[in-house]
Amino acid sequence: MNQKVAVVGLGYVGLPLAIEFANKYHTVGFDINTNRVKELNNYIDRTKEVESFILKEKIENKKITITTDLNEIASCNFFIITVPTPTDKNNRPDLRPMISASKMIGSVLKKDDIVVFESTVYPGVTEDICAPALEESSKLIYNKDFFLGYSPERINPGDKEHTVSKILKITSGSTSKTAELVDNLYKSIISAGTYLASSIKVAEAAKVIENSQRDINIAFVNELAKIFNLLDIDTNEVLKAAGTKWNFLNFKPGLVGGHCIGVDPYYLAQKAQEVGYHSEIILAGRRLNDGMGKYIATELIKQMAIKDIKIKDANILILGFTFKENCPDVRNTKVIDIVNELITYNTKLLIFDPIADQKEVEEEYGVSILQKIEVEQKFDAIILAVAHNEFHKLDLKKLRKDNSIIYDIKSFYKSDIVDFRL
Repeated sequence: MNQKVAVVGLGYVGLPLAIEFANKYHTVGFDINTNRVKELNNYIDRTKEVESFILKEKIENKKITITTDLNEIASCNFFIITVPTPTDKNNRPDLRPMISASKMIGSVLKKDDIVVFESTVYPGVTEDICAPALEESSKLIYNKDFFLGYSPERINPGDKEHTVSKILKITSGSTSKTAELVDNLYKSIISAGTYLASSIKVAEAAKVIENSQRDINIAFVNELAKIFNLLDIDTNEVLKAAGTKWNFLNFKPGLVGGHCIGVDPYYLAQKAQEVGYHSEIILAGRRLNDGMGKYIATELIKQMAIKDIKIKDANILILGFTFKENCPDVRNTKVIDIVNELITYNTKLLIFDPIADQKEVEEEYGVSILQKIEVEQKFDAIILAVAHNEFHKLDLKKLRKDNSIIYDIKSFYKSDIVDFRL
C-alpha cells in the first residue's frame, strides 16, 4: 500500500497510533498544542505512553514528522482524527473539537482522500456532523470526492500489555471500497487483527456501548458496596466469594472517571433522547457513579465522628489524584469530588500523587498536589483513592496518628492495615 498517513491529535490515543503507523508508512503526527509538539520533538512524552528512545528513533530516522504546520499533512491521503470528545458542564456532548478538526482537515483535503475518525461519539456523528463540516471547508463532495471511515480507539492508558497493536480493531467505511481500504490499512499494523463492521453507525454504536456497559456494571457494584456497608459486610470478601462462579463478572467498586467511561454514557443517552427515548438504566448508573466521591467523603467524616476525631482542621491525606492507577492521566478524575466535599468540612487536605503532573492539576482543578511526602507528618485520616503501585512502599503506620482512620476505597492494602474499605 502506497499510503501517507496523518494522525491528528497526539494525546494518549493519537501518539501511540502514530508510532505504530510509522513502523510501516511515512507518518505525520499533527497537534495544535505547540508545547506538546515541542516536547515530543525533544523525545518527551508526558503521557508516558511512548518511550523516549522510540520517539528518538522514529524522528531521527524520518519515519515520523511531528508538527503544528498544516502544510506538513497536505500531501497525506489518509487522515486519522483522534481528538477528545468531552461533555460540557451539563453533561451534554461537546462536539466542538470534532467539528474544528474536520474543518481544519477539510482545508487540505484532496480528491480521493480518506478521513478516519477514532474519537468516541454517538451513532451518526461521523456522517451527519463531520462530513458536512469537511464538505464546507474543502468544497468537495462526500462519498464522491472524499470518503470517511470510523475505527474507534480502544486504548487503555497506562496499560503496557494491551497496547495499540495488541487490541483487536473495529473498522468501517462510508462505501464498501473505502471500508476495505480502511480495514487493510489497520490490518497492516494491528497484530491482533480487525473486525470490519457493516456500517459506520454500527462501529460508532459498538464503541459507545463498550464503556456504557462497564459503567453500568461498576455502578451495580458501587450500589452493592453501599448496601453491604450498612450491613457491616466486607464488599471485597463478598465479591471474592461470588467470583468463584464461572460466569460471575469481576467488577470492583470505586470512582469512575476518565476520558471514556465517565463520559461515553452521556453520548449514548443524548442520542437516545434526540430520537424520543429517555434512558433509564444508563443514566441511573452514571448518576450513581458520579455521586461516589461525595459518598466516600461523607463516609470518612462519619467514621471520624464515631472515633471522636475533630473534623474541623483535621489533617487528611489523599493518596492519588489521577483517574486510574499507574497512569498520569487526570482527565475527569473523580478524586476531585472527594476533595471538594471534604473542603466543605473545613479540613486540611494534602494530596500525594507521584505520577500526576502538578502544573496540569493546578491549572485544571485549582488544587495543589505533592509528588513527595515527608514521613514526619502525621494525619488524622488517610484515603487511598488511586491504587498506584508506588503506594505499596508507604509505611502507613508512620503517617497516621494514634487515633486516626485509614479508608481504602480500592482494597489495595491488606485488611489488617486499614480501618475500613469501600
